Amino acid sequence: MAAAGLGVLLLLLLLLAAPCAGQRHGEPVFQPSFIHMSGLRVNSFFLGDSSGVNFYIVVGAIDKDTGNVRVPICSGSERVGDWDLSVTPDAGASKVTVTFTRNLQLCLPNATDCCTAPLCVVETLQVLACSGSVMLAHLLIQAEIYANSSFTGNVSEDMSVIPNQVFQPLGSCPCDLTDGACDVRCCCDPECTPDLKQLFDGLCFSGVFGGDVNPPFDQLCSTQTTEYTPDWFPLLCVQSSLNNTPFLGYFYDGSISAPRVPPFRIPVQASPGKLFTGYRPGDPIMTEDDEYFTIPQQSLAGHCVRNAPVAYLQDLDVKCLSEAASYKEGLPHDVRINSGTGDFIQQNVIYRTVADVGKFITKSEGLPTAGLPCQKVTFAEHYAFIWEDDNIEGVNVTVFLGSLCDGETLTQRFTAEFVSLRSDSATEVPKNPGYRVGNVVRAANMNASDTAGSLRIWQPAGRGLCTSAAHTPVVFGVDSFSGCILEVDVNENCSLLRGNVTEKLNSLIQATHVGKRRNSNDSNLNDWVKIIRLDPNISASPGDLKGICPDVPASLNIRIIFAAVGAVQGIPREEILAVQISYSTVIWQFQCSLSCENTASLLPITAAVQFIRVPAQPPVPMTRFQINYTEFDCERNDVCWPQLLYPLTRFYTGEPYSRRLAAGLALAFLAVLAAVMGSPCFSQVWEKFSV
Repeated sequence: MAAAGLGVLLLLLLLLAAPCAGQRHGEPVFQPSFIHMSGLRVNSFFLGDSSGVNFYIVVGAIDKDTGNVRVPICSGSERVGDWDLSVTPDAGASKVTVTFTRNLQLCLPNATDCCTAPLCVVETLQVLACSGSVMLAHLLIQAEIYANSSFTGNVSEDMSVIPNQVFQPLGSCPCDLTDGACDVRCCCDPECTPDLKQLFDGLCFSGVFGGDVNPPFDQLCSTQTTEYTPDWFPLLCVQSSLNNTPFLGYFYDGSISAPRVPPFRIPVQASPGKLFTGYRPGDPIMTEDDEYFTIPQQSLAGHCVRNAPVAYLQDLDVKCLSEAASYKEGLPHDVRINSGTGDFIQQNVIYRTVADVGKFITKSEGLPTAGLPCQKVTFAEHYAFIWEDDNIEGVNVTVFLGSLCDGETLTQRFTAEFVSLRSDSATEVPKNPGYRVGNVVRAANMNASDTAGSLRIWQPAGRGLCTSAAHTPVVFGVDSFSGCILEVDVNENCSLLRGNVTEKLNSLIQATHVGKRRNSNDSNLNDWVKIIRLDPNISASPGDLKGICPDVPASLNIRIIFAAVGAVQGIPREEILAVQISYSTVIWQFQCSLSCENTASLLPITAAVQFIRVPAQPPVPMTRFQINYTEFDCERNDVCWPQLLYPLTRFYTGEPYSRRLAAGLALAFLAVLAAVMGSPCFSQVWEKFSV
């Protein structure tokens, strides 16, 4: 009943705060006209001329007998009890500030001017704007303010004596973090009264942080609380007082060294021999100093990143804008590149002068900055990486230079291509029919005479509206998310809205099939996979409500499943196995501010592309022996027999391998010596030699 009464009260407050249906344009009004206050201060704006207007604050705006809002009367003052009203006049709009002046700290013993309960203030206020005895506008405030548990007192400057943490705990209550206030869930906090502890009874912090700073440890002989206590526990347990526990004492004394991480340095665990064993497609190319070899590239936001790594066997063609005042040179060309086998390759650089600078330079619209002379800069760079198998055999760089003057904008171009050593031309050598990252996904419409199709996503421009949005094709291996905004009227028919949104989403998929490979034959249906469409689940509704439409298919989900089905010259051959299109529905509700007439609400619709890699063949199912017998399964058994000699393998890195090998040989020698000396033959031989 109390919840229902509170809901009715809030509904009345909202109805009173809403603008009247017959209110004319230009009348004074508070914006917003209803505020739910949870802090010490709230602000509203009085829209209108405030000259000759008096502002009053009224406390207790709700009649306790009837539960209705009292009829406002233009009388009162700007300060009532703990409430203060201030008005900052301005042209056309005045800022109205209501402040609660009482201290929000919870009451400690023998304290006043504080909060006696966690819910400190529950009050309904009215702010009236009156011209004489005529009320021009009113503001309704529902205040629900909780007490503050933070400390706001004076901090002492006296230095605290911190004991040696090796031999005694730093504090008996580590969760006591706030001085003079109760910390929630900290039952050892002396500031927490019994009434406050009842709020989090049963939820207190446990362990050392909760005050148990010196608990008995499992190895103590007096502690046998573990469920699986071995039978040899009484022989190997520890007899010790709680003053000497694993939580105290010099149990570990480690050295501290400052980390030194240069930019774009990756941790590489050096192994005996060469540093690398070859590049894989997509791996970043490394330099002699174990840093990334970088070329300016374009980010997802459209800006140029000057220090972007170059990926192995991935061509690029980038254009970047630069002005004379902000021009910076990139990576120097004397940097040697790691070939992939531990050897280093020097770049073969050729410099040329640009003959036609009109293709690269445009005049800026702003006024040039005086004092900046023309400078010789790089207009374009072309990198040709000669590769074979997993290694780089050479790097040829062609640099085009020109003059850049003040007030000019330079469009730099950076290209990189990978040329096989077995090829006679600079074309793309790996005749790999599979997709590579960045290739456009091929689509076809098999139901039309012209089978050319498209698979696209939005590329918004300007205001981001769907009517002006451009399109960009879906590229392989790149997860994408885009969308646009659709303007919807308050009187929009829900069925027409669903159809309009579905039509705009379907316009992105002008295809029925997607090519498995880049060179899929248009006349061979086996080279294509059919697009699986899952229609949106739209439930039948009894009728449309004005301004509310359920089950609007506002999101298009494109899932593309691919796998590596082979390799061509060491490059994985990746093919598309399936494509699924589904829709996600939302409940659209018209949003408006003061007036809902002659306005349009905005409905964002999105399209997401996700690439999912799956194995080319399903994994081998487990045998019945592997399912039933887990003795040799390290993941499901506490004892792992295959790791019996784990310290002697290369996977163990706790100690140097030479030391582990020496210790292992010494143990093996002692074991063999003990076996020999314990045999009967050794005793007989020893007796003969002793005689």
